[in-house]
Amino acid sequence: MADDIDYRILGDDMQIVEIILDPGEGVRAETGAMLYLEGGIEMATGAGGGLLSGLKRMVSGENFFITTFENTGSGTAMAAFGAPYPGKIVPIELADHGGSFLCQKDAYLCSAVGVDITVAFTKRLGAGLFGGEGFVLQKLTGDGLAFIHAGGTVIEKVLAAGEVLRVDTGCLAGFEESVDYDIGFVGGFTNALFGGEGMFLASMTGPGRVYLQSLPFSRLADRIHSANYAGREEKKGVAGVGGSLLGGILGGDK
Repeated sequence: MADDIDYRILGDDMQIVEIILDPGEGVRAETGAMLYLEGGIEMATGAGGGLLSGLKRMVSGENFFITTFENTGSGTAMAAFGAPYPGKIVPIELADHGGSFLCQKDAYLCSAVGVDITVAFTKRLGAGLFGGEGFVLQKLTGDGLAFIHAGGTVIEKVLAAGEVLRVDTGCLAGFEESVDYDIGFVGGFTNALFGGEGMFLASMTGPGRVYLQSLPFSRLADRIHSANYAGREEKKGVAGVGGSLLGGILGGDK
């Protein structure tokens, strides 16, 4: 039985979640996610379920260690956790999702003590080989509250039985386990090479809820890398022109 925690989410594009803990209650979080703690809350960092659990989290792209924050005082106390990049924090009440929820490998932020975080490989060979970011997923199980982080704007889709939604694998933030997940080829030579959306798309078949993110971290990192690379090349070009001009001035015309 997971702890029944209260919370509030603050901010707009760089959100934080404040979790109010009664005496004896606790919350687990990824290492480095904590923003601040009130008096009475004690930290304990460990593998969170043993060596095997830690190794499974490493496979899913998370840290080996996980930190538990427990209120050991006599009154309520607050712990706050911050999102790692611009986006939204999404509360997931696992009891409302059949007791389990699947999310991207870097989406988990924190959860009530009693929620288990494990690795979930996709069911089909195609998804495993070509899923990209969607290949290894995190599985949250229990009856408590968990928080995931999604980049940019979050879109919630409720799929009817048999309804299909095709989405870029990186833009898939999380979904209920009742949703069938597979990877398919985009189709078309020019689409695959010049479409700019990758060669494979995730096909989500209902019933169930799907959460999408408009700015996956990989896309943000690619944009930053491209801008940084272009800036370095531009500086090299300016330096080369400047060096030629300086050489001409110092050497004189011959």
